[in-house]
Amino acid sequence: MLKNFQRGRHAPDRGNSRKPALKVRKTAHRALARVSANIERVRLNVGVAQIYAFARAVEAVVANSSGQAGPDLKFAAREAAEIMVQLFHPMTPHLGEECWAALGHESLLATQSWPVPEADLLVDDTVTVRVHVNGKKRGDVTVAQGARNGDIEASVLALDAVRRALDGKAPRKVIIVPQRIINVVA
Repeated sequence: MLKNFQRGRHAPDRGNSRKPALKVRKTAHRALARVSANIERVRLNVGVAQIYAFARAVEAVVANSSGQAGPDLKFAAREAAEIMVQLFHPMTPHLGEECWAALGHESLLATQSWPVPEADLLVDDTVTVRVHVNGKKRGDVTVAQGARNGDIEASVLALDAVRRALDGKAPRKVIIVPQRIINVVA
């Protein structure tokens, strides 16, 4: 797997990543932030668990996007591989050095500075909110982070489960607690 990421370090345009590439980059930088915090707290077992979750998430995205592996996805996968090696290096230094060399680096990983997560990749553009009708959960809706209440209400009322629960009636009230829950009162 590491041979696929040899050299070719930089993609032509890091800023305009397509969806799979952006997902890989966000996953990598979030894992970097979480594992770094756990290493600082000497919670290595939690850090290792997060590295496993990170590896599974990246593998799923890359596997689902194999037919569309453009330069942006190749860059994101390469970056994720390098971050992953840097993350497990404190726990398994010999394996980390071998993987670092397999990635094509000629210097030792131990001489590299610790990676810093990009702040803009740690922020979510969307939020998933639970939808209840008369206090009973009917589903979830994903909306933009700064969506207006009218847009959120329209998305909620368009859900099949909400329409079935309302049974053709108009809702009396839609209570929106931003980024937490939406309750439709029939």
